[in-house]
Amino acid sequence: AAAVVVTACGDTEPVAARPAQLHAHAMPAGPVALSDDAARTVARLRALTARFHRFDVAVAEGWSAQITECFEDGRLGGMGFHYGNPKYIDGKVDPLQPELLLYEPQKNGSLRLVAVEYIVPFTAWTASAPPQLYGQTFHRNEACGIWALHVWHERHNPRGMFMDWNPKVTCAYAP
Repeated sequence: AAAVVVTACGDTEPVAARPAQLHAHAMPAGPVALSDDAARTVARLRALTARFHRFDVAVAEGWSAQITECFEDGRLGGMGFHYGNPKYIDGKVDPLQPELLLYEPQKNGSLRLVAVEYIVPFTAWTASAPPQLYGQTFHRNEACGIWALHVWHERHNPRGMFMDWNPKVTCAYAP
């Protein structure tokens, strides 16, 4: 399943040509209030991923597969680089096992953890209803062949925690 995602979403076509196409789908209209349970789970996610502020630690713990180049859309904002942990791209949904970590390139050449993305390949999801986490329904990403849900748990997204694009994220310093 990980190979399907890398093949579908990780090709080397110029970044400016495709990011919006890869994430062109319906999303919530804006910020969504979290239930108490969802807020507690996001807090646990923050605690779990705190060590991944150091990119080398994330790589050492399995998030070493670069799934995409740095994604930015001039109108919508950015996402950054997507790094995947292939052992989690298995069709299961676990809020404490995000498949992807999103990193924004910084001026000094480092990468800043900004979000996670949960993905489930269409071929691995057999339930009739889409996957859900945090009271949110995953959306279809036809270009990549996945169900997807972003969670901006490390970089505030004024459009909402679960929106795909964050206007505060940029790829200006991507190598």
